[in-house]
Amino acid sequence: MVLTYLEILARLKEINELRYVKTHRSGDTGIGKTLEDLLGIEENNIPSANGHLIELKSGRKNATSMITLFTKSPLPERANTVILNRYGYPSKKDPGKKSLHYTIHSTSFYNLKGKPTLKIDVKTDKIELVNTEGEALGYWTKDVLKESFERKLPHVMYVKADTRGKGKTEEFWFNEVWLLSGFDFENFLELISHDHILTDVRIGQFPNGKPHDHGTGFRVLPAKLELCFKDRTRMI
Repeated sequence: MVLTYLEILARLKEINELRYVKTHRSGDTGIGKTLEDLLGIEENNIPSANGHLIELKSGRKNATSMITLFTKSPLPERANTVILNRYGYPSKKDPGKKSLHYTIHSTSFYNLKGKPTLKIDVKTDKIELVNTEGEALGYWTKDVLKESFERKLPHVMYVKADTRGKGKTEEFWFNEVWLLSGFDFENFLELISHDHILTDVRIGQFPNGKPHDHGTGFRVLPAKLELCFKDRTRMI
């Protein structure tokens, strides 16, 4: 069944009045599955009145697991090659190949085998991936971040829930709904500088030795997702 934006919003108001609802599936994906079942939908794209699609997302207010906003390799073109050559370690699957998997913060350097290596440095017009000597090994500009963000998340209806219980007994109260659009670069920088957004680097090597970026991802805490957007309207 395809529901319009107004129909979805009306149902969300009814769901809010139900207060706590038992999960329909245990684990991290339980919240999304439960909300979709309550709405009676299979697809999470909602057609709006002006023709664009709104992606439906949900999140636990108290969650510590992060939501992936988008993935984008750093610039310049060979940045991943330099990073892998300097900091890569033998892959567990193939010791003859290098691998590098880690999460980068802004407030502290990532420690590799007890040694500080890399962190995110926030500039006014970009963010840089720097080592302990202050050398920038990669970067993302405002335009690159904006294009990546808005390609993945142009319009979002974000439903937040209070939770109680765990596993099969977890319950959700879907009591906060935001309509979100537009990339807010200044807020994005602010969230990165306080480690509310983290950067996951996942680099390996193809059989020919060429670096393979498995997806350099920017992830945000669920409670902070709406702050990434310039246009934010709370609907419930």
